[in-house]
Formats: sequence, C-alpha cells, structure tokens
Amino acid sequence: MLESRLLDKNDRLAAQNRAWFDGREILALNLMSSPGAGKTTLLVRTLAELGLPAAVVEGDQESTLDADRIRAAGAPVVQINTGTGCHLEAQMVRSGVDRLKPAFGSVLFIENVGNLVCPSLFDLGEHARVVLLSAAEGADKPTKYPHMFRRADLVLLTKIDLAPHVDFDEAAAVAAIRAVQPGAPIIRLSARTGEGLAAWSDWIKARLRAVHAT
Repeated sequence: MLESRLLDKNDRLAAQNRAWFDGREILALNLMSSPGAGKTTLLVRTLAELGLPAAVVEGDQESTLDADRIRAAGAPVVQINTGTGCHLEAQMVRSGVDRLKPAFGSVLFIENVGNLVCPSLFDLGEHARVVLLSAAEGADKPTKYPHMFRRADLVLLTKIDLAPHVDFDEAAAVAAIRAVQPGAPIIRLSARTGEGLAAWSDWIKARLRAVHAT
C-alpha cells in the first residue's frame, strides 16, 4: 500500500514534469542501464557530436565523478546524489531542472542511477526511455530483468567493439530483447570507435522533431 501511494505521487509529479517539458518543446530522455554499461561515456561523445543544445541531469548514489566528465565536455549539468536510493524520482528531476533551466527546444538527458531494477518503476516525465546493454554484460540481461527492457523505447547495444573479446552472443541478446520488447529499435554502437553514433543521433533528432511538432 505504501509503495502504491509513493508511485502514485511520483506519477503525478512526472505528469507535471512532462507538461513542463512539452510547454518548452524540450525532449527529455531517460538513460538507464546496469553500472558500467557506458552511459556517461556515450553522453560525452554524444554531446560533442550531436550539434544541438543539451543539458544533463546526472544521477548517482555518491560523488560528482560523472557530472565532472559531463561538465568538462561543455554541457550544463546538475548532479543528483540519491544516497542509499537506487533510482531517480520525478521530484529529484524537477529540482535538477529548476537549477539547470534547459533552453527552449533543447534535449535533456537524464542519466539514471546504474541499476536494472528500481529505475524501471519510476516515471520521471521523460518522453522516451533508452536502455543500454553492453557487450561485456552478456546476452541474458533482458531475460533476467524483463521489466526494464519491456518499457524501453530504444535499446542501445553498447561497447560493441568489445564483442569479439568477450564472446558476446549478439544474436542471443537481440532475441532476448525481442522476447520482452518486440517493438523497440535496437542500435549497436561504440562510443570509442564511433560505430552507430550517427544512427543514435538521427534517432534523437527525430524524437526532438516530434516534440517540436506537438
């Protein structure tokens, strides 16, 4: 019962966030993955090459390490430390956005806490959920954590350059994703080599155009 009340309150705040983003034609993307899947590295490369105004809400339990990397890449960023919490919530995102003041028509990246369980439960007001699965993790994560992948609007197969070195079964990973989420696009990419970044950028720009058109 308590969990239900907490989620209901979060959903109300998330709806307010989404209305705020829509009113300013801001595309909000919630990036989720297990720890070490490459969210921050991908963001640094994306911010350098996207060619669009963007800001970042950075979620971690402790430290400002990832926010420092984003800041060094030249993007506005706010660090949200959750302490013992394993996910961001809608109110945390709103407090971060109030400090960031992202530009009208920009992209807001929300880098969630590294976790394949808790973040899947909490709507933040985002327009799309992007779930990263790295080659180093293996192919079984969508089967073990179906709720996370079931609600994905896009799945990124990251660190794909490592696949030959870690015996990553890409076909099995894709099959596992499709078993729980048949409709989401899948992009294979490497932030290190640049493979797939153009497709990722095109997807972002298409989603941004959709926000601007509403």
